[in-house]
Amino acid sequence: MNDGTLRQVSDLNDPRVLFAAERTLLAWNRTGSGLMALGFFIERGSLITESAQANRNFAVWIGLAFLMLGVVLNLVAVLQFRRTAMLLRPVEIPEGYWINLAVVATLGVAILGLLLGVYLLLAL
Repeated sequence: MNDGTLRQVSDLNDPRVLFAAERTLLAWNRTGSGLMALGFFIERGSLITESAQANRNFAVWIGLAFLMLGVVLNLVAVLQFRRTAMLLRPVEIPEGYWINLAVVATLGVAILGLLLGVYLLLAL
């Protein structure tokens, strides 16, 4: 039941809530990175096969789909983390802690994945 108001994530007043959300973001980052690597492997692996051109094109598009799925997953993970972080109380964020470090890392991976996808498209 969401009535449009922001609710607190917990009543713990403990920074472990932030750290748990951050670990979840980084886990999604690893999952997205793995999908991107799988996509790259599929696309590049299609170069060494002795198959017909039609099969190669199919492998290229499957590889690019996995790569873009990883990019989208990283972007959605950042949005989810930011929504969760907005619900935290100031007492749940340690003083001087840079809450956006994992966000920057995840966005960086997403941008690099996007650039890799563009490179692979141009290399067709």
